[in-house]
Amino acid sequence: MPSGVVVLTDRRVARGALDQVVAGAVAGGARWVVLREKDLPRAERAALAADLRSILADVAGTLIVAGPDPLDGDAVHLPAAGPYPPPTHRLVGRSCHNGTELNRLTTEHYATVSPVHPTGTKPGYGPPLGTKGLHELIQVSPTPVLALGGVETPEQVTACIQAGAAGVAVLGALMRAKDPTRTAASLTRAFQEAVTPKPLKPGAESARSPTATKEGP
Repeated sequence: MPSGVVVLTDRRVARGALDQVVAGAVAGGARWVVLREKDLPRAERAALAADLRSILADVAGTLIVAGPDPLDGDAVHLPAAGPYPPPTHRLVGRSCHNGTELNRLTTEHYATVSPVHPTGTKPGYGPPLGTKGLHELIQVSPTPVLALGGVETPEQVTACIQAGAAGVAVLGALMRAKDPTRTAASLTRAFQEAVTPKPLKPGAESARSPTATKEGP
């Protein structure tokens, strides 16, 4: 199941060759990549998918292909509009933007919910949910949720995880990064810290213990 920092590709805004940007993000800790690039001919897109899978294979990562065609793989991410019912693959996700779309989910394994923050990559959707709206949709979602849209900083990653997201899907912050490895590492670190239980402060356990009562009359 996708979690942590999930990379969404966009070669048109990437600072370098797409495979190099993705390799940098993977070196920084990303283990899930969603291949978009839907305008490419299938043969070119399939070749790109093979390249990205080889990068992810070194770290036991997973490539998810946007659209119903897995391009010789077994993981896809579907648009909100279809197809319905979803195809049968090892891993199927779907884009959602509201409770109605979440209620249509059936056999999907996860959903993205967007836009959390203002973003130019989700035209036509809005207003932004904010972390409060994200939390409300996560509460009614039948599947784990990835937060998507304008998530660019460690603080935003932390807020999304605290709202209940299983991870964050990131496009612009990684595609446009001068150093994708450093950016991915920073975002991944924020995720790991957000999901790691915090140790109790000294004395906190005894203060909560039912035996820690005041003695005397």
